[in-house]
Amino acid sequence: MSVLDSIRRPAPGRPSVPAAPPAGGPHRGRGLFDREILAHAAVDAFRKLDPRVQVRNPVMFVVLAGTVITLIESVAHPSVFVWSVTVWLALTVLFANFAEAVAEGRGKAQADALRRMRSDTQARRLGPGGGETVAAAALAKGDLVVCEAGDVIPSDGEIIEGLASIDESAITGESAPVIRESGGDRSAVTGGTKVLSDRVVVRITAERGHTFLDRMISLVEGASRQKTPNEIALTILLAALTIVFVPVVVTLQPYSIFAHGTVSVVVLVALLVCLIPTTIGALLSAIGIAGMDRLVQRNVLAMSGRAVEAAGDVQTLLLDKTGTITLGNRMASAFCPVNGHSEMDLASAAQLASLSDETPEGRSIVVLAKERFGIRQRDLGDGHVFIPFSAQTRMSGLDCDGRQVRKGAVDAVRRWVTEQGGAAPAELDRIADRIARSGATPLAVADGPGLLGVIELKDVVKQGIRERFADLRAAGIRTVMITGDNPLTAAAIAQEAGVDDYLAEATPEAKMNLIKAEQAGGKLVAMTGDGTNDAPALAQADVGVAMNTGTTAAKEAGNMVDLDSSPTKLIDIVQIGKQLLITRGALTTFSIANDVAKYFAIIPAMYAVTYPQLKALNIMGLHSPQSAVLSAVIFNALVIVALIPLALRGVRFRPSGAAAILRRNVFIYGVGGIIAPFIFIKIIDLILTATGAY
Repeated sequence: MSVLDSIRRPAPGRPSVPAAPPAGGPHRGRGLFDREILAHAAVDAFRKLDPRVQVRNPVMFVVLAGTVITLIESVAHPSVFVWSVTVWLALTVLFANFAEAVAEGRGKAQADALRRMRSDTQARRLGPGGGETVAAAALAKGDLVVCEAGDVIPSDGEIIEGLASIDESAITGESAPVIRESGGDRSAVTGGTKVLSDRVVVRITAERGHTFLDRMISLVEGASRQKTPNEIALTILLAALTIVFVPVVVTLQPYSIFAHGTVSVVVLVALLVCLIPTTIGALLSAIGIAGMDRLVQRNVLAMSGRAVEAAGDVQTLLLDKTGTITLGNRMASAFCPVNGHSEMDLASAAQLASLSDETPEGRSIVVLAKERFGIRQRDLGDGHVFIPFSAQTRMSGLDCDGRQVRKGAVDAVRRWVTEQGGAAPAELDRIADRIARSGATPLAVADGPGLLGVIELKDVVKQGIRERFADLRAAGIRTVMITGDNPLTAAAIAQEAGVDDYLAEATPEAKMNLIKAEQAGGKLVAMTGDGTNDAPALAQADVGVAMNTGTTAAKEAGNMVDLDSSPTKLIDIVQIGKQLLITRGALTTFSIANDVAKYFAIIPAMYAVTYPQLKALNIMGLHSPQSAVLSAVIFNALVIVALIPLALRGVRFRPSGAAAILRRNVFIYGVGGIIAPFIFIKIIDLILTATGAY
């Protein structure tokens, strides 16, 4: 008796399970500024004023401390100027918190949908006495559950018995159902997906609280995101710059006294806040969270922020040929007749031999015969016999009205023709060899003892893939095609696709050795895989992307999982990683350039009264020291709000080398970062002056 037979069909009163979320997944459909997200972010911005939260960001912690100091001064010595500075310093902190909260809110909204999916699901667990209904959260590793049509699979597992059609749209966003069955590489199932037909028994492979859904929930929530090494290094640099400016600003007070002038504590605090890198300090966390969110929007689950960042630094890309570079199915592309036969004769016989062939190759032969010569499916009557393909004969065909039509491997058909009393023409080997050298597969076709010719089956290279590889090459990334084909076929496809190199007759050991050799040369390597044999290479690669349809071993070995199971997604992942790094670099450049501009805008206006010679440097013609300081503080706060969309969307990635990216950053964000403060501080100064307050 099978495990399935040990469970009776559910009684009419059996608790129902919730339907899976609509196609598109929980991470689709949120705009950049969803009203609900903005409302929650506004509240979270105040919650993040907690010093225990702010201390994680040294730059903004200094701004918060400065706000407290100016608040004390505002109470002790109230004035419009002091209160204005205090309010805008507080807004600077709130705007920084708001940017981070918006980025986190997008992830939390996605996580809430996933959490509801997990908490509402129930399962029928198998036990010694039959079955029992339990909450999905109560399942442990090794438990067996039975799932029927309409059930939601309660947790990650592997099908150990049965076959079913599964709707994975709740996780992947793809509406087309997929087939999952016991054994092989298609047995893995994910919690939250829905069974559409049949019954299966699933062995739970995830520990409690460590399911794929749990990992996804924790990773899409920005609050749980760990900083990457480069982000930590940049945070340390920003902290160092802040520390450097503290004594610089503090020494201005005794210097001012020595010059028979006075600089208030409020002005010193405002000056410090304007000179330290507040812009990038405010947006740094949001940039990182948004980078991971962009991956989730592409249906890729990264196990850590480190993996996303590593994707941006990848220099070598290992790509499977089948399904990534090529369409994956060999398609008939040409009829090559021999021995004086016509293409029409060959196409007609090939079509007859393929009528019962339901493989993609067989269907493509029928389609090509129809497109080239208008040959349509014929009525064969009752006196025909289809000869199915077998591993022993390596042929298939049709016996009808005394005719014996066969198609198959060249050597197998040649041998069959000889047995029928015929002979293969000399040109057969020449044509077959030419087709093989071009990277295609030759299939011979015979009608009884007469050999008619060869069908060319070609593994079609995907449209536009050559251009994508050219873009990667322009970005300094080397592409390597991995295939089990022989070297001749691999070389032909590699040349057509435009990859930089290829590894033919690839074995797990060969993949590992290739990755290690690249890493020994100081390069970061990315690759995709879906089988257990790919697990060692996925674990060795700096960025290992496992297919969601692959084995549990592959998903555990990689540091990313592609929920769509699309091998070409690796190219998108690398581009998202590079976009993250480019965005961080661009906004860092803009922030530092801002600080330089604010320095030259404020200092001359502040000391022009004490040192009239400095009036020549007051090129902006700011009205007074007070209006200069307040204008800079207001600009410092508003520029954070203005840059939030850019931080969340990311700077557009254009394939180019490091030198070109650096030049673009310097000319656009560097020069722009210098010009913008001069323009907008002057505008704010004019507005303040027009109000008559200063």
